[in-house]
Amino acid sequence: MRTSFENAVLATIRESRMLAAGDRVGVAVSGGADSVALLRVLENLRADLGVTLLVVHFNHCLRGAESEADENFVSNLARSSGLEFEVDREDVASAAREQGWNLEEAARRLRYAFFERVVSERRTTRIAVAHTADDQAETVLAHMIRGTGPAGLASIYPIAGPVVRPLLEIRRTELRNFLTARGETWREDPTNQDVNRMRARIRRQLLPVLEQNFSPAIVEHLGNLARFAREEEIFWHALTEALFSKYAERLGETWTISIPHLLAPNLLRESTEEAETEDLTASFRPLTERMVRHLYEAARGSRRELSARHVKQVIRLATQSTSGRHLELPRGIVAERNFDQLIFCRKAAMGSSLAETETIFSPAAYHYVVELPERGAATVSVTVLGRRFHLKVVDWPSAERETKRECEALDAHLLRAPLILRNWQPGDAYRPQGRRHVRKLKQMFVARRIPSRQRAAWPVLESGGRVVWSRGMPPAEEACVRESTRRGLVIEEDCI
Repeated sequence: MRTSFENAVLATIRESRMLAAGDRVGVAVSGGADSVALLRVLENLRADLGVTLLVVHFNHCLRGAESEADENFVSNLARSSGLEFEVDREDVASAAREQGWNLEEAARRLRYAFFERVVSERRTTRIAVAHTADDQAETVLAHMIRGTGPAGLASIYPIAGPVVRPLLEIRRTELRNFLTARGETWREDPTNQDVNRMRARIRRQLLPVLEQNFSPAIVEHLGNLARFAREEEIFWHALTEALFSKYAERLGETWTISIPHLLAPNLLRESTEEAETEDLTASFRPLTERMVRHLYEAARGSRRELSARHVKQVIRLATQSTSGRHLELPRGIVAERNFDQLIFCRKAAMGSSLAETETIFSPAAYHYVVELPERGAATVSVTVLGRRFHLKVVDWPSAERETKRECEALDAHLLRAPLILRNWQPGDAYRPQGRRHVRKLKQMFVARRIPSRQRAAWPVLESGGRVVWSRGMPPAEEACVRESTRRGLVIEEDCI
């Protein structure tokens, strides 16, 4: 018969859908009381959950013989339960010195990298770790002390990718009582008592004072605060992702967004005319800040070290600076204003200071021969742009004949082989629809305010050796749709 404690853990797992029948769960066991309790609880619940277990252990090699004893203890636990045992070891201290991390950060990074490898190699489908309600409260307090925003208050997530935390609503004392009642033993890590570390000071000095002198339910209250922050952050994350996908454009390692869309994204309308007021800009400030962080992360691969001060500087660049001004951000990322666009890229990609009419030539050239079907679409994925182009052959006149679509469409019968989707090259020119004279694409770039560093990778379509289309430009007069057109070619694109 299950105890009330085990029923609470089972309810948490089911309500959060942490585990599903058939999962192979790697239980992360350090040898400490919390992780040993997690192993024993999941052993008792595995039949109810329909999962299989194995034990995973990461040896940080920080305490010499004690670390080896921890590993042996966990190995024996797995053996006594008839469970497989996966172990890895890293010299955390050396990694911390080499990478400039503190020991706690290095241990966490390497430990979770091990968990990711175990999952990626399909030895497990989930990793269960033993964070408790006390760990959550300590984390919230640590973030508040260091300084944080709503995202930091969310603290420890119950589910983060393949990692699940079934004990996040359970107090540490409950786990020890559970183990003591079963006659279980565990290992104690003396570094957890070292009050030179802030986490230990919070655990041993701050939380007891708050609990005894201010609120006996402080751990529960901090856990609820983290949950409320997570719910808010999940909403903001979904909204930011949707707007980023809609408005941010990638060309190689460069990301660009329209400043009006950054400062006052149009959630319910297509026109940007109403979005350029101070009131709207202030209203959308929380979303703008998140978009800035997202753009920085897209350019760098991580948002670590980007502070609130940096975000404020980027917004000032967008609202108060003139075209051509730029701002250097942590880890070699640069934000630059180009007319009404904001550009994020690595400093190395900027080159020297260039005039707007100059062009940076990129080695990231591409050249795709396209075979058009009689009906349907040919799809080309351009990896250097991170974009996928759909060349759709449709009956013409189109059933959804809009002015915009009609102006961008080509007559499929007028196209000649080879049909090539490639990057812009110096000298490219054609006569745009409705124009009397041939224009160089470079002149059209300047007129459309296409940033210099984006031009080398700008997509064009060549038909029989002649340019007939370029992204965002009118099609060539010689190939555009007309009264006699029966099959049109429409080019659309999305993210890879």
